[in-house]
Amino acid sequence: MDQRKSRILFLCTGNSARSQMAEGLLRHHADDRFEAYSAGLDPKCVNPLAVSAMAEIGIDISGQRSKSLSEYLGRMHFSYVITLCANAERSCPAVFPGMGRRLHWDLEDPSAVTGTESERLEAFRRVRDELARRIMRFIPEGAGGPEGGGLR
Repeated sequence: MDQRKSRILFLCTGNSARSQMAEGLLRHHADDRFEAYSAGLDPKCVNPLAVSAMAEIGIDISGQRSKSLSEYLGRMHFSYVITLCANAERSCPAVFPGMGRRLHWDLEDPSAVTGTESERLEAFRRVRDELARRIMRFIPEGAGGPEGGGLR
């Protein structure tokens, strides 16, 4: 690892959509400054609609895999752990060995949206676009490490 890069962990319940898209967005926009990771409390497969929504903006997350938070606990230091849902915020260990700063961005779960495939894909687009906005605000602040921005 490049010691100048901050490690960021995006955490949600299933590690199938929100955290996967966040990981891909941060890698795409600031791979030179951050190492992006994602995990879930109860990991599921990466949602194909998340892959499709990201492909629409030229970011390929098809090679990413769902991971459990336990893969990282006590094994890696993160400058930031960013929870992306209320369940992850509630359930994330209060004492996470190797955690710098914890942020919470509560976003809807696009995987929970029902309806036509078009309606479901639109939910993934909304979440993707909101994640992109937050990540673009986070990048200049977060590059300084745990003492940098607490953007919500």
